[in-house]
Amino acid sequence: MMILGLVRWMQPVHGYDVRRELLSWSADKWANVQPGSIYHALRKLTEEGLLREVATEQVGGRPARTTYEVTAKGEDEFETLLRGQWWHVHQQPDPFLAAFSFLPALPRQEAAAALRNRANLMRASAESTRASLDSDWIRVSKPAHVAWMFELWVARSEAEATWCEQIAERIDSGVSYLPDEVAEAEGWNGWRESGRGGRESTAE
Repeated sequence: MMILGLVRWMQPVHGYDVRRELLSWSADKWANVQPGSIYHALRKLTEEGLLREVATEQVGGRPARTTYEVTAKGEDEFETLLRGQWWHVHQQPDPFLAAFSFLPALPRQEAAAALRNRANLMRASAESTRASLDSDWIRVSKPAHVAWMFELWVARSEAEATWCEQIAERIDSGVSYLPDEVAEAEGWNGWRESGRGGRESTAE
């Protein structure tokens, strides 16, 4: 959607300019758009009839540059994708959640320390983003909705930092990771805390 939307916004446009614009947005960090995949995506969108090649030019010894614009089919697809993101909630893959699902594999002390460290990193990120909000780079040179997006990142970082601290407190308190109903049930052996991470070790 990002590449299709940018071509639609900047058309007619070279792939190089699409790449440069996406990098200026740091889209590789928050939209999972990798710089190395942009030209491939442009070709694929063209093959699918969503974009058309307007012209190809070469200046001196530089690589040839192809200019793109959106087709009518591409317009429809962009609007479908755009509204799909606006009107629905999508869970984004998060490597931390994959690690957190194996919480019992970590010693309690380490898990609590890691969560507090994550909280500190989240708060630092929020402060850095808040500083950007106060800069001329945002207030003077960017549309209002860019600042609003930064505000969302601040809110998310602060909310996760608070959650990390709360869970760290629960872990330190010795709360059992398994409900009593399943603690001794067959099939849960792998999810019980190991000796080095269980309450036995913290009591020593």
